[in-house]
Amino acid sequence: MIARRAFIKLLGGAAAAWPIVAGAQQAGMPVIGFLNPFSPDGQSDRLRGFRQGLAETGYVEGVNLAIEYRWAEGQFDRLPALAAELVRQRAAVIAVTGGPAPAFAAKGATATIPIVFTVGDDPVRLGLVGSLARPGGNVTGVSFFANELAAKRLELLRELVPSTTRIAVLVNPTEGTNTESTLKDVETAASAMGLQIKNLNASTSREINAIFANFARERPDAIFVGPDAFFTARRVQLALLAGLHRMPVIYPLRPFAEAGGLMSYGSDIVDAYRQVGSYAGRILKGAKPVDLPVVRASKFELIINAETARMLGLTIPPTLLAIADEVLE
Repeated sequence: MIARRAFIKLLGGAAAAWPIVAGAQQAGMPVIGFLNPFSPDGQSDRLRGFRQGLAETGYVEGVNLAIEYRWAEGQFDRLPALAAELVRQRAAVIAVTGGPAPAFAAKGATATIPIVFTVGDDPVRLGLVGSLARPGGNVTGVSFFANELAAKRLELLRELVPSTTRIAVLVNPTEGTNTESTLKDVETAASAMGLQIKNLNASTSREINAIFANFARERPDAIFVGPDAFFTARRVQLALLAGLHRMPVIYPLRPFAEAGGLMSYGSDIVDAYRQVGSYAGRILKGAKPVDLPVVRASKFELIINAETARMLGLTIPPTLLAIADEVLE
């Protein structure tokens, strides 16, 4: 009986010690903060890319690395508070994805913790870094320069819908720098192609609805959606309205086509997230953001939603099928 009680006491003591040991191991892991303005829904491929980049530098979540995730669920005004939480968590690196807003939120929260971003515009023009080669401060990352692809998107749109002459350009007026560069690039490309464009502003779901409702009175031939995190968050709404109004639309990123949008052309976002993970891992190994130049994304993809094309009565030409990275059925 005494031996049994002694064994139980020993077993209980060991069991009580296990959480302490596990906690100590967890506490010894470096922590990466991950900040995104959207929800985790539909982000599995991007997160896989991010974790792949970390693995390439020797870090595996739950093995020798902990990741603290913060999702704003589309409420951009929450980003500064979420960034401050990651600072309080003493993250060794903060990875910010989903556009300039989370990058500026993180930059405003800390001047010392390294920050790695993804943005679709020139980060120098945005004011995130001093230069691409020498970012300066505690910030570096990946830029996929979505605005510079305006001419190619217009070419692809006209190839799919040859009768296109009047194009509506949808932009978010609250993102001044991004909107300005988008309109400048689209206007230049449209002029060279002999296309007429009309700028349409929307920064709320209600304004998006109103724009499509007005098409009954003044209908363009097609729509060009500008690269903006707000539109990415409203991609399902945009795809549904475009289908309802039987409107051909070209989008800047794959998630739009996956949500039912007709066609997207832009950077391979999964690969951009991989590069963010790689930079975060290199920083954990001792690299300084100031010594890591901003990476320009070099992989681009054309995604065509064949089901949406059929619904719109469009025949995808063989030339587009031949160059498409993926045709969604």
